[in-house]
Amino acid sequence: MSSLPIRDTKADHLLTGDNSVLIIIDYQPPQINSIASMDRQLLINNINGTIEAAKLYNVPIVLSTVNVNSGLNHETIPQIKKHLEGIPSIDRTSINSWEDREFVEAVKATGRKKLIFTALWTEACLAFPVLDALKEGYEVYMVVDAVGGTSKVAHDTAIKRLENAGAVPISTVQLFCELQRDWKRTETVPGFLKLFIETGGTAGIQFGFDSASKK
Repeated sequence: MSSLPIRDTKADHLLTGDNSVLIIIDYQPPQINSIASMDRQLLINNINGTIEAAKLYNVPIVLSTVNVNSGLNHETIPQIKKHLEGIPSIDRTSINSWEDREFVEAVKATGRKKLIFTALWTEACLAFPVLDALKEGYEVYMVVDAVGGTSKVAHDTAIKRLENAGAVPISTVQLFCELQRDWKRTETVPGFLKLFIETGGTAGIQFGFDSASKK
């Protein structure tokens, strides 16, 4: 058995390290602490896995925070910030990051048309820039288990609205697999397995067991 030749990673209609950009918005203490749509530790695990996947496959990252410079808020929480070493944070005052000039310029500077969005809250800081990006012709993907809202209703309603507008929901595991795509890409296979092991979940438990049993 043999795979077909690996596709052009820039022209591929699926997500690759060469055609997408990861956007991370407002993973700060008040936002994290007010999430009620999913378990917060799982949320942190999933956003960290998403970040590590972007780094593994060389997906550029645009990071933004709100109201840090004004003194009204704190930086990205340290449990997440440590995975973002060397990535500058674009601070803003607008709830909608697409209404911040520096943020929009950073996204456009990547030259990528496939935007992978993560943000807190789903109903505001995810929803507003996603709607604006769609209006400007971008393809938008939302990592739905790495984002959260102030209630399950708020989260689910926002995701439904964004789906109806044309945004595509994906999960962390789907993102990992879509970026890897083929076991023949051997240079990233160890990191691919590590994503599952460190993020957790049933596959991670099995891969961790398999890895330990080979030592």
